[in-house]
Amino acid sequence: MRMKHIAAVIVVTAVLLFTQTYTSARGAEYKIPQTVDMTPVAEEPAELYALSAVLMDGESGRVLYEKDGERPLANASTTKVLTCIVALENSLGDDYVQVSQNAASQPEVKLGLRKGEQYYLEDLLYSLMLKSHNDTAVAIAEHCGGSVEGFARMLNRKAKQIGCKDTYFITPNGLDAEDENGKHHTTAKDLALIMRYAVKNETFLHIAQTRDYTFSEITGKRTFSVHNANAFLDMRDGVLAGKTGYTSQAGYCYVCAWEKEGKTFIVSLLGCGWPNHKTYKWSDTKKLLDFGDYNYEYETYWKEPQTGKILVTDGVEDGQDIGTKIYLRGKCSVTAYDREKEVLLKKGETVTCKIEIPQKISAPVLKGEKLGRIAYYLDGKLIDFYPVYAEKSVEKISFKWYTEKVFHDFFH
Repeated sequence: MRMKHIAAVIVVTAVLLFTQTYTSARGAEYKIPQTVDMTPVAEEPAELYALSAVLMDGESGRVLYEKDGERPLANASTTKVLTCIVALENSLGDDYVQVSQNAASQPEVKLGLRKGEQYYLEDLLYSLMLKSHNDTAVAIAEHCGGSVEGFARMLNRKAKQIGCKDTYFITPNGLDAEDENGKHHTTAKDLALIMRYAVKNETFLHIAQTRDYTFSEITGKRTFSVHNANAFLDMRDGVLAGKTGYTSQAGYCYVCAWEKEGKTFIVSLLGCGWPNHKTYKWSDTKKLLDFGDYNYEYETYWKEPQTGKILVTDGVEDGQDIGTKIYLRGKCSVTAYDREKEVLLKKGETVTCKIEIPQKISAPVLKGEKLGRIAYYLDGKLIDFYPVYAEKSVEKISFKWYTEKVFHDFFH
């Protein structure tokens, strides 16, 4: 007991000393902090398991971090995010979906659909997103697109509309496939863009966040219960949506959207390990989200521009002398909302404001005519702009004006 008492005294004494001002042998005082911040600094991830990875700002679509983010790779069942969105946008939830032999014969993972059965489309979307059933994906595709090939065209058309640059889908379920145009693939950047688009759909969000769902085929003869396989929902608060995937070519893949304190981040991972490394994707996802959360905050970027005077060549105004230079100013109208706009910035990053209007213009100029713009750039990329308009009209000088001016000055 005595030894424990002595140890406790030593600890208490050390703590008291730690909180006081320390005087060195030379007489200099050093103020020692009373508390130590043990919060780890989330540095840019130096090591990731994924072959390709992207962290994206869900609001702007700006890539905040990437590792070979534009490398085309197989992406397995993460394809089903786009399958779900295309189905939602092109069909009704209470549509009857009839199961074909092609759909029923799809490989595992499958719900176990039987040829000739009918289901509500909405029910099959839960099967698609929660348990990643391959037969369900084909049944949805054939209903919405007339055939798997027809639906693939819809997928690829939608991917381009979203802004994807290197995505080519052949199957609605993401199973490895190849045809005369190439292999089924996407990039981590494109996949992040797809998820960014998807989470703007409220029905998609509701499906992706559902933990358990029970439904029956239309006659009620068979009932199914599906549990959400997105384990990340239970690993971190604020997960909006996520989709896993695995094939022998793709390896483990994952894409998710996460929200915290008004910030939305998208993570996409391709080739994130092969058996038996199923948990690598969770490790990479956490690293990327921690990096984004720690380093990025919303900041306003509006700055009052000084447009200066613009010389109007060959211009004329009433009452001026011959040879007098004519100037006008640009006018930029902004609202209180515009002044409060925010952008997600890393510590140390700044938004550059550029006044993109000419130093001189030729008459005639009409009041309200567009002269240029006030533009805001981040990392050299345009993020916002506001038009600048002429504050007044300026006529073009003419021979008639000269003669009238000379006559007026001579006789008056």
